[in-house]
Amino acid sequence: MTAPLRLRIDCDALQANWRTLDRMSGAAACGAAIKADGYGLGAATVAATLAAAGCRDFFVATWDEAAAIAAQRLPLSVLHGVRAEDMAVARALAGIARPVLDTDAQVARWRDAGGGACDVMVDTGMNRLGVSPQAVREGLLDGLTIETLMSHLACADEDSPMNSRQQATFAALAGATGAQRMSLANSAGIALGADYAFDLTRPGLALYGGVPRREFAGEIRPVVTPEAQILQRRTVQAGDTVGYNATWTAPRATEVAIVNLGYADGYLRGFSDRGSAQGGTVPVIGRVSMDLIALDVGAEPTLAEGDWIAIDFALPQASAASGLSQYELLTGLGRRYARLG
Repeated sequence: MTAPLRLRIDCDALQANWRTLDRMSGAAACGAAIKADGYGLGAATVAATLAAAGCRDFFVATWDEAAAIAAQRLPLSVLHGVRAEDMAVARALAGIARPVLDTDAQVARWRDAGGGACDVMVDTGMNRLGVSPQAVREGLLDGLTIETLMSHLACADEDSPMNSRQQATFAALAGATGAQRMSLANSAGIALGADYAFDLTRPGLALYGGVPRREFAGEIRPVVTPEAQILQRRTVQAGDTVGYNATWTAPRATEVAIVNLGYADGYLRGFSDRGSAQGGTVPVIGRVSMDLIALDVGAEPTLAEGDWIAIDFALPQASAASGLSQYELLTGLGRRYARLG
C-alpha cells in the first residue's frame, strides 16, 4: 500500500549544507550529528548521503542507533557513553563505533574491560553529561586511548558570555590528555569563529536546514518538505465551523481541503490557524488534529481529492509560526511518512 503522507528529502541540499559548514569550520574537520534517526530524516540515508559528500565523523546517541547503521561501516561516536548493558554491543562494534565516555564510572568500566579507542566528554559548564575538567587534570583519563576530547556549548545560539567561558575552560585542557583531537562546536558554535572550531566540529541542526544563528541566513538550504494527500475537497458555507472545538468559522463560502497530516506525524497543534502550504497560498484553518488538517484552498481551484500538497516547512519560518523549536519540528516527524530521497 502507498502511504498518503510522504517526506521529501533534498539530498543535494543536505550535502550542500555540509559543505557550507565544512567551509565555515576552517581547518577543522566537519562531522555530522545523525542521532534521533538522522534528526527525523532517516539515519541510514543521511549517513550515506553525507559520506558521499566527504564527511568522515558521525555522532549517534545510543548503541541501538549505532547498531542500526553499523553495516555502512562509517566511524561512529556514541554520545551517551557505555552503560554496563551496552558492553556486549560495544565490543561487537569495535572498530566501527566507540563510546563517548561521560562519567567517572564509564571511564572505569571502559578501562576495566580492556578499553580500546574512545572519546571523552568534558563538562565545561552545561551541567549535563561529562567528566569534570579538574578530574581530567588530576589524571582520570590517564592510560586511555582517546580519539577525541569534546565538550558541548550551552548557549551557542545566543551572544552569551558563557560561550567564551566554556571555550576558555576547554582550551585549557589542550595537552592534558593523549587525545588526538579536540571538539567543541555544534552548528551554532561553528558561527562563533575559529577559536571554537578546534580540530573537529559536530553540526546537527544546520545540516538539516535549521538556522540557529543569523550568520547562517542565506547560507543554509531547506532539506525537508512534508507532502500530504488531499482526502476530500468540500465547500464550507459562511457561518459554518471547521475542526475540533469549532475554532474557525467561515467568513464566506470557502473551499476547504482535508489533508492526511496531523500531530501524530509531528505537525503539531501550534500550527493551528498558523501553518500554511503551497508557498503560503494555502492557510491551515481550524485546529490540527491527530491525523488531519483543514486547508483553505480557495486560491488553488485545481486542487482535488487525491492530489498531493506541499506543506510549508522551512524551519526558521515554521518555528516562528508554530512556537516550536526547529529541533522539535525535525525530530518529531513521525514514522508514517514514506521518506523519499
